[in-house]
Amino acid sequence: MIAFKHATLRRGPRKLLEDVDLRIQPGQRVGIVGANGTGKSSLLAMMLGELAPDAGEVDIPASVEIATVRQHAPAGSQPAIEFVLDGDVELRAIESRLARAEETADGNAMAELHGRLAEIDGYAARARAARLLHGLGFAPSTHEAPIDDFSGGWRMRLNLAAALMRRCDLLLLDEPTNHLDMDAVFWLQDYLAAHPATLVVISHDRDFLDALATHTLHLEHGKAVLYTGNYSRFEMMRAEAKAQQQAAYENQQKKLNQLQGFVDRFRAKATKARQAQSKLKQMERMEKVEAAHWDTPFSFEFLTPDRLPDTLLRADNADVGYDDTPLVEDIKLRLIPGDRLAILGRNGAGKSTVMKLLAGALAPMGGEVQYDKYLNVGYFAQHQLEVLDDNASAAQHLQRQDPKASEQHIRDFLGGFDFRGDKALEPIGPFSGGEKARLALALVVHSKPNLLLLDEPTNHLDLDMRHALETALAGFTGAVVMIAHDRHLIDATCDQLWRVDDGALGPFDGDLDDYAKWITRQGAAREGQDVAKPTSHSNAANRRSAAEQRAKEKPLRNALKKAESEVERLTKQIEHVEAELAKPSVYESPTESARLSQEQGRLRKQLDAAETTWMEKAEELETLQSDASAA
Repeated sequence: MIAFKHATLRRGPRKLLEDVDLRIQPGQRVGIVGANGTGKSSLLAMMLGELAPDAGEVDIPASVEIATVRQHAPAGSQPAIEFVLDGDVELRAIESRLARAEETADGNAMAELHGRLAEIDGYAARARAARLLHGLGFAPSTHEAPIDDFSGGWRMRLNLAAALMRRCDLLLLDEPTNHLDMDAVFWLQDYLAAHPATLVVISHDRDFLDALATHTLHLEHGKAVLYTGNYSRFEMMRAEAKAQQQAAYENQQKKLNQLQGFVDRFRAKATKARQAQSKLKQMERMEKVEAAHWDTPFSFEFLTPDRLPDTLLRADNADVGYDDTPLVEDIKLRLIPGDRLAILGRNGAGKSTVMKLLAGALAPMGGEVQYDKYLNVGYFAQHQLEVLDDNASAAQHLQRQDPKASEQHIRDFLGGFDFRGDKALEPIGPFSGGEKARLALALVVHSKPNLLLLDEPTNHLDLDMRHALETALAGFTGAVVMIAHDRHLIDATCDQLWRVDDGALGPFDGDLDDYAKWITRQGAAREGQDVAKPTSHSNAANRRSAAEQRAKEKPLRNALKKAESEVERLTKQIEHVEAELAKPSVYESPTESARLSQEQGRLRKQLDAAETTWMEKAEELETLQSDASAA
């Protein structure tokens, strides 16, 4: 059990968290929510022992194994899968001790260590690491690639995989979906739902929390309140509590006004002075009920575009990519005012590349894209924060964009993004990631776009700001194309789903629930499982099509089964050899122990090859099924 006992944490003179008193029981999955700056990450840091409370205490039994994600991106030439395996600290420690025992031919130690390896399922650790990498979007061909070959976002995925690799009693995750595409979010959601550890996760993704959380911890004004249920349940309970609080506040104000009226009438009268004094003391003793605060600090809207052409842009058979190699081909798309598109697909499929084509940042390699002469693109890209000037204030950024804007207009506009008073005039260098994201979004909103391109706009934004963006988009008169892993935002703002898959962009026939099912089917195929198929068809053409598809899939399914059998056979042989190596008597004969060690190494290499074949065939089957689904 995790216990916060009247814990208080200060940030300078301000109390960030005050008198936090709560218990988290084993097996609970707790989602932490609250505005940026309310102390969510500090709460995790106290659980990790990285921060000590200024008052009170945080009690976590010493025997509890804790896993969390490193905050800094890794680097170096270590293969990705080896980095993930490092996450299992006990596994690596046993492997190191086993190597020393083999060098000294310490049979008793070897037997004990092999026994412990079996207990922690250490012989299947590499396969488990491969499944984690695959689930988080790493192609099998990249598992042995050095860390330095990956971009920053993919390196953070490696950190997440390493944290998931560690067997633990308590798993602490801070915004784990930030660097994931929707496909990986679906996988992570299912993985964590089945994880046996107690989970404490900070997230601004309400659908992710709805699917996972058994409890919701809300931080506000230095207080921490634990609600039973997921995020939607928390919202409902909080609204009820706010309504009750407001009613209690209004009743108390009425009572206070009555008491004050009595005091004002009779204080000066000698015969009533004692009663008046008694009423004053009664007012002082009364525990004050605060007014319920419903207001969000964010309130903004898109400025009206100067023009709204009938067709903003048209792509005709356009190809786009890099280094003379198309990544997405034959794009056919027309955007008109009022369009609301969300682009789905795995990381690396080409979603952001398509966005760059629409923004004019990449020229088509083939075909053409026609941009209306009055097109005004508001482009929020993933790297948007990097182009901000850390030495300039929020007001200076807006003034540079619109030199004619008055100081009052700038202040009023920035106030809607919660840059008020001196905050609007301070250099943004010390700003948090959330504050910089808000400023970058403010600049896009202020530019009067008629085409809005949003590439992961919700990274670093808290739930209040996401809701404000959702509200503002409802009143936007231009077209919107969005890439986001925030399913609630897509559901609330987009009415068309398009998917990038296997080098093609096209409409997806279904909603996000259908997309989740499609992802599940692809995941099942990757795992070599049978994928559910419709059992009835309306006509002979459908039956023929299904038969043809099964015929195409049959060789791959047979190859998968063969690879699975090979993996199973080799695993059993390795277990037999390792059981022999665990016997102290084997080491009485150096020749026999050496032979068995060589056999173990040979079998492990064969197992690695068989697992690689299995992963490749699963990916080929997935691609074939994807093509059939898109057809």
